[in-house]
This record gives sequence, structure tokens and C-alpha cells, in this order.
Amino acid sequence: MAAKLNLKRIRALQTDARENIESYLDPETPKALEQYTAKMKAVLLRDPQLLESLPEYLPVALYGRVKFVPAAKAKWQQWLSTGTAPDWDEFKTSAAFNNADIELVKAIRAFSEPLLIESCAVLFLMEHGDAVAGSAGGNQAAETGANDTYDNDSEQSDDDFADDSYGNDDYDEDDSDEPGYDNQYDDIRFNREKPE
Repeated sequence: MAAKLNLKRIRALQTDARENIESYLDPETPKALEQYTAKMKAVLLRDPQLLESLPEYLPVALYGRVKFVPAAKAKWQQWLSTGTAPDWDEFKTSAAFNNADIELVKAIRAFSEPLLIESCAVLFLMEHGDAVAGSAGGNQAAETGANDTYDNDSEQSDDDFADDSYGNDDYDEDDSDEPGYDNQYDDIRFNREKPE
């Protein structure tokens, strides 16, 4: 029986990885992301077990460094839309790694082959966008409905929680008309880390 891809986990990894990546995309420091990922790869090569608590580090470390050959695009779309994990022989022909990253890829595979495949699924979704993500989300809901191992509320997407029926706490309301409102803080964004 084919292994399953945990699509909910892949979407969460994608969100976390994207947040990390975006925090280093600064026009004023164009090499920040490259320097950060180089450090991250060195750390993961020394200690892959770090990924047990921070699995999003692997897609960040490999961001922009994995190529998906055109012939494999349909395969990845099928795997993601059906929630089926590829076996190793299928996977290794569907993603091309840079020679400089082969040692890291081997170390991660030895630590957790499923995590390596999940991370490449995250990178594929980041590269190929919503066309796959939409179909993957729909099929996952159908799949977990048949499985009945999760409470139905746990399958709600993050967008569903914007609905007032979930107790939005009024965070989305415009408070610019409140007395004493000062909009000088509206555009402040916080980064997780700054490169040294």
C-alpha cells in the first residue's frame, strides 16, 4: 500500500517556511537569504535531528535549489492532489538537487526520508502555486472524511477562521475612526531573526 502525504502538515510547513523566507527578502540586504540558508544547511548537516523540532528549516535551506523537471510536474500534482507519497525511486527522478546540496540531502534521507519528500512537496507548492494547493486541500478533506480519525473542526482551513462564527475577536475591524487612533504603527512588521 502506498504511503500517504500528510497534506495538512505540508501546508503548515509551507506557511512556516514562507514566513522565514520572506523575513530575509530585503532589497537593502539582497544576500541575507542566501547567507541565512548557507548557515542553516551547515547546521542541519552537522545535526539533522534539529529537524524534529524545526522541520520547516529544511524547505528553507533548500529553497531555490531544487529543480522539478517538466516531466515530473504532473507526477507531483497527482501525488499532492491524491495525498499519495512517492516511493524513493519515483521521488529521486522527480526532483533535481544541486551538487553542493547532495551531502545534505543524503544526511537528511538517512535521518528521515519522509521529511525530505515532504520538504520537496513544500518547495513544489511554493514554486507552482495555488493550482495544486487548491486541489490538494479539497482531496484531503474528502480523504479525512472517509478516515474519521479527526474531528471535523480540525479540517477547517485558516481562511475559515476569518469568519465571525469562529470568534474573530474583531482583529480585522478598521479602528481608524476610534478616538486617539494613531496610524503610525499600521505598517510595522516583525522579522524572526536578522542576519549577523
